[in-house]
Amino acid sequence: MYKVFKILPLALLISGAVHAATDNPWYVGARIGGTTYDNLDGVIKGQNADKDDWGGGVFVGYNFNSWFALEGGYTYLGQADYADDGFEVQGLDLLGKFTYQVSNSFDIYAKLGGFVGDADNGVVNDDNTNLAGTAGVGIEYFFNRDLSARAEYQYYNQVGKTESPGESDIHFYGLSLVYHWGAPAPVPVVEPEPEPMPEPVPEVVKVEAVGAVLPFAFDSDKLTQRDIEMLQPVAQQLVKYPDTQLYVVGHTDSRGSIEYNQKLSEDRAAVVAGYVGSHFGIDKTRIVAQGRGELEPVATNDTEEGRARNRRVEVFVPGFEVTK
Repeated sequence: MYKVFKILPLALLISGAVHAATDNPWYVGARIGGTTYDNLDGVIKGQNADKDDWGGGVFVGYNFNSWFALEGGYTYLGQADYADDGFEVQGLDLLGKFTYQVSNSFDIYAKLGGFVGDADNGVVNDDNTNLAGTAGVGIEYFFNRDLSARAEYQYYNQVGKTESPGESDIHFYGLSLVYHWGAPAPVPVVEPEPEPMPEPVPEVVKVEAVGAVLPFAFDSDKLTQRDIEMLQPVAQQLVKYPDTQLYVVGHTDSRGSIEYNQKLSEDRAAVVAGYVGSHFGIDKTRIVAQGRGELEPVATNDTEEGRARNRRVEVFVPGFEVTK
């Protein structure tokens, strides 16, 4: 008995020092509770015995999977007192533990195995070691990943020897405190490197050419209101796109000398270029003005209608592409 009192505090101390996790295999614990001796046989049969005592023990186990574990340990089952001493039992358990998980924190289980028990009868001064069958049921509650508690009942069948020192069934019912350990170090989650954003594909926008043909009166280089209105879209294109250029080409009909008509076409081009430059703030370096005289007619010079079409100034801003 004195040995038992020494072992139990040591087991509790060891259990408290263990560091564990419920999702890993190893666990260790200590239990304490009451015992009842029943169905006494042999030299203890018919004795007026006090059949209730206390019991306890320590155990260690290994979970092979979520529902099966192998568990072993030392158990003290107390003493049935009679005469001036009694019938005392202690020994080693080896059991399979079968678990059903009710919830994340609550299990029920059954145990089945053997008990190598030492039965010591102080009255007849005899003892015996034998193998007895044992089975039990219980519930287990997990406070957290490291700690759980059990309430359980375990039955020991006919421990001892009939003739001497005696034989008895024993019932144990008690509470256990269990610590779990053996967790591998958690694998750090490495976030994948974010995939680089694809380079934006440049958007190419095609800007159409803008132009106008300004008609002129015979032997005149004067702009009319209609000419000014026709120049507006061309000038706006120049303002919107500062890298563009304006081309101005003056023409005449065939009346007059070639030299005179050349000069007149140049004057007409200069008037248009000057108007656009001064009214819209277009630098002269962006304007190309020239005269072609009577050399590039677009209609016959034999009719008045044809000659009117040939008296003209062509203005245009070429088309281009813009990358956005």
